[in-house]
Amino acid sequence: MINNFKGLQVMSKDSTFYINFRFRMQNRLGYYSKSATDLSVDRFEARVRRLRLRFDGFLLTPKLDYSIQLSFSRGDQDAENTGVANIVRDAIIYYKPTSKFHIGFGLNKLPGNRQRVNSSGQLQFAERSIVNSALTLDRDFGIKIYYYGNIGSTFHYHLKGAISTGEGRSPIFTSDGLAYTGRLELLPFGEFLGDGDYSEGDLVREPTPKLSIAGGYSFNHKTTRTGGQLGRELYGEKNLGTLITDLCFKWNGWAYNAEYLRRTAGDPYTVNDEGDIRYAFEGQGTNHQVSYVFPKMYEIAFRYSYLEPTADIARDEDTREILEIGATKYIQRHRVKVQVSMFYDARDHNYSLQNNKNSWGALFQVELGI
Repeated sequence: MINNFKGLQVMSKDSTFYINFRFRMQNRLGYYSKSATDLSVDRFEARVRRLRLRFDGFLLTPKLDYSIQLSFSRGDQDAENTGVANIVRDAIIYYKPTSKFHIGFGLNKLPGNRQRVNSSGQLQFAERSIVNSALTLDRDFGIKIYYYGNIGSTFHYHLKGAISTGEGRSPIFTSDGLAYTGRLELLPFGEFLGDGDYSEGDLVREPTPKLSIAGGYSFNHKTTRTGGQLGRELYGEKNLGTLITDLCFKWNGWAYNAEYLRRTAGDPYTVNDEGDIRYAFEGQGTNHQVSYVFPKMYEIAFRYSYLEPTADIARDEDTREILEIGATKYIQRHRVKVQVSMFYDARDHNYSLQNNKNSWGALFQVELGI
């Protein structure tokens, strides 16, 4: 038995069974002002943001492995949208005939935008961006295929695809529509150290420049939720198309991440027999993050996020821009860290402090895990 910051690991004597137990928790305090000029408290956030157990390993052969992840905090279970506590986050079986080709069957994240696929334990801010919240894909049940190739010694590429239910974690039964997702990643300078293209901040201080440029598209046919795999139940079925582009650059402690997402839904509104209205969110957004990790593992990061709804839903959704600055002390890389950030939330292209829709906020979070 091995107990360290890579989890609690158990291997059978005949090497036909392996399991790695891990846990992590995020304890958070948050402050949100009433407006840009009225700094009195609109609301506090004081909670366990995430509390998770994770089990990874293989059975019979390393070519047949699995990943299970369970969530125990209320905000992590999507109960407000679905009415049930969705404890299971991941439950997937992988067949890996070679190191380059993997097939997965079960529930886990779709190959969507980079920030969403990044584990919430690998973020340099306490939370993902507003662009991710509104336009991301999420976990879905289905078949996932991954291929990792290279051209020459340095140029690498990743092909990822999925066919899934399109309804996210909660449903027992789904509509007759499916979600189809594809993604291509290009790494012209080779692979990142320690899979750093899916971990925010350059904690390993890449000795040479590393770059990943990616694009993808997902078509969710006849979804019944406002965000495809996420959100409240619609009163009818909608077809959602989501375009995703992103990049990650790291070198010598510096990191830059950028994303652009755009979603279309045709006519986004649905109405029930009582005249109640719900709509699928459609629009576009971009997110930029720049950071530097000092040799003693202190990090300063800046983020700019822009989210714009389409004209169809503009009467119900504001255009938002968030400017955020954050600092992190990495004690045991991303496994044990302390984070603090402050942000300004500007609405409708108006940064003025006199705009009563604008507000300030701050977050403090401690993460502990193995």
